Amino acid sequence: MEARSPPLFLHRIAHAGKTRLLGAALGTAVFAGALTGVQAAHADTPTDTTAATAQTQQAVKAQDVINLALTQVGISENAAGGGTKFHQWYMASPRALETVARDGGSVSAYANAPWCAMFVSWVGEEAGARPSVGWDAYTVTHAKWFNDNQRWGTTPKPGAVVFFGWNGGKRFDDIDHVGFVIQDNGNGTLKTIEGNTGNGKVEVRTRPTSQVVGYGYPDYAA
Repeated sequence: MEARSPPLFLHRIAHAGKTRLLGAALGTAVFAGALTGVQAAHADTPTDTTAATAQTQQAVKAQDVINLALTQVGISENAAGGGTKFHQWYMASPRALETVARDGGSVSAYANAPWCAMFVSWVGEEAGARPSVGWDAYTVTHAKWFNDNQRWGTTPKPGAVVFFGWNGGKRFDDIDHVGFVIQDNGNGTLKTIEGNTGNGKVEVRTRPTSQVVGYGYPDYAA
């Protein structure tokens, strides 16, 4: 979710089968981070781009990220659609202040926002892979960041960040939801781990590849 105020533009975004009425920005500014060997030239580049940080994230394997994500299965939102530790972490992070400065609104607006991107961002942070997993609360800008850093594609890989569009569209603006790929099932479906599912939880899901807009590829260790 991304809010811009004033004025507040209302936008219906379907997240995992639920339609939420949200304040969303019409701008397309993307957040920037650091991928190994890639220096993103954006105004809102996070400051954790030291050599030590890059070295740490290079040691993280795709399976490490998947395993960490799986430990969160069952965590559920509250009746307002928020209140998870992923919301709390994002609101307390410097990234929340950066996105508010970029988009307007307030940090408190994230408290009950759709949280699929916050979940992915939290996993990247906790796994030590933030520089190449990225962090944001809005799926579209997260996907564009991967694309801008030449880490975007259409091949499912374990640990890839998968972006879904429920209407089958393939544009960035068609993106509704995000999670991690666990495996390609080889039959036109993926096994994924996602937050903010239709049940309001972190769950393992089977999704048709026809609903995939694309994949972001973190720079995992071999």
